[in-house]
Amino acid sequence: MSNAGKSLLCAGLCRIFRQDGYRVAPFKSQNMALNSFITQEGLEMGRAQVVQAEAAGAEPDVRMNPILLKPTSDVGSQVIVCGEVVGTMKAADYFQYKRQLVPRVMEAYRSLAAENDIIVLEGAGSPAEINLKQEDIVNMGMARMAGAPVLLAGDIDRGGVFASLYGTIALLEPGEQRLVKGTIINKFRGDVDILRPGLQMLEQLTHVPVLGVVPYLDVHIEEEDSLAGGLAAGAAPSLIDVAVIRLPRISNFTDFSALEQVEGVGLRYVRQARELGAPDLVILPGTKNTMGDLQWLRESGLEAAVQKLAAQGTPVIGICGGYQMLGHTLQDPDGVEQGGRMRGMGLLPVDTVFEPQKVRTRVQGQVLAGSGFFAPLEGARFEGYEIHMGRTIPQGELPPLARLEQGGQAKTDGACQGNVLGCYVHGLFDSGDLCRRLAALLFARRGLDPSQVQTVDYAQYKEEQYDKLAQALRESLDMEQIYRIVEAGAEG
Repeated sequence: MSNAGKSLLCAGLCRIFRQDGYRVAPFKSQNMALNSFITQEGLEMGRAQVVQAEAAGAEPDVRMNPILLKPTSDVGSQVIVCGEVVGTMKAADYFQYKRQLVPRVMEAYRSLAAENDIIVLEGAGSPAEINLKQEDIVNMGMARMAGAPVLLAGDIDRGGVFASLYGTIALLEPGEQRLVKGTIINKFRGDVDILRPGLQMLEQLTHVPVLGVVPYLDVHIEEEDSLAGGLAAGAAPSLIDVAVIRLPRISNFTDFSALEQVEGVGLRYVRQARELGAPDLVILPGTKNTMGDLQWLRESGLEAAVQKLAAQGTPVIGICGGYQMLGHTLQDPDGVEQGGRMRGMGLLPVDTVFEPQKVRTRVQGQVLAGSGFFAPLEGARFEGYEIHMGRTIPQGELPPLARLEQGGQAKTDGACQGNVLGCYVHGLFDSGDLCRRLAALLFARRGLDPSQVQTVDYAQYKEEQYDKLAQALRESLDMEQIYRIVEAGAEG
């Protein structure tokens, strides 16, 4: 099923194989997510495979995720193939189209396999979606094409895990059933001994060994999409309260993971005006549908609530689509989103014009902001990436927020006025200096000692979490049996 923990388990296996001296790479033929990343070559891929690549000690490569679907509505998605946008399609149209992509999927897979000892393939959703199996290119279909043995993971935290695992295997065709070499019980809380009778019965019914029971892990690994549990949870009480607006098409919410690791900073996601309260900072995140989500923001009452807080001096930051919302107008002459013209929130004197060509680039930069609440950020360096469709144009003499460096070329980005800041750069807070300075500003605004701000080296922190994940899996899974399965392959 979706959200059973497949991405996390794959990341952990990638780290284990790397620790054991193997060249390893992740692979997911087709991913549906709004969290994406730009590679060094300027190509777009899903963040789940970026996380797995980091765990594997490998540079993220678009071959690891040759097809990325970014939902634009309940029935349509932007289709990205090998890092490039090929168009926006309704689900039925894509269903007919995707068989044409099999050669490109296999080309990506084979070239990765030629460079690595082990490929860890991740499926999507359930492998037993019997209405979709005929055209499957990501679950058992991909396993057949790659000749890969399969481990089936089930989420016990939601209940019904034995029925889920047994039913999934029962719905597979005999040839697919032979590929399944083991099952994993994931997200368990409690005494494993209580499960033993159920594990034995499951093995008897499926004729497949249970390879381990993985506990509900206390690791902080960046999550993939809007199913992430953190988006539904409120933050524990903290010295500093950061409210992120939970837009319907929120994207790249991992932008705020580093800020969340600052001691004393609590981050929560807000869907209703009554939940907003009086935070120390409001963040408008990225979105795959800026105009649609701005309309939702308006109708929900959150726009008025954010405008009121901004007028009272509360700092407001917009990233990518959130930056576009903060301006005076949004214009879509080519129908990139929904066409027409729309009034923005009016918190920054900028105007956005959507364009068909997507901007995809990795950047480094330095903050130029020299006045207002964010003035102490001046000089802070950062790096990140841009993924957006449109240009945002400042009005009058409004100075830019930052100077960016891209492939030896320089340009400016973003805007800052008073207590409102916007820019296009994802990953802005991952840079320790900027994150520390922002936290210090928020501390000082609350009358707290800014010298008490303690940030972490976020890159090192992530490495520690991957190692922690790997250790937990080593303790939970029968890795000797998993290595035997790897060696034997699909026919073993």
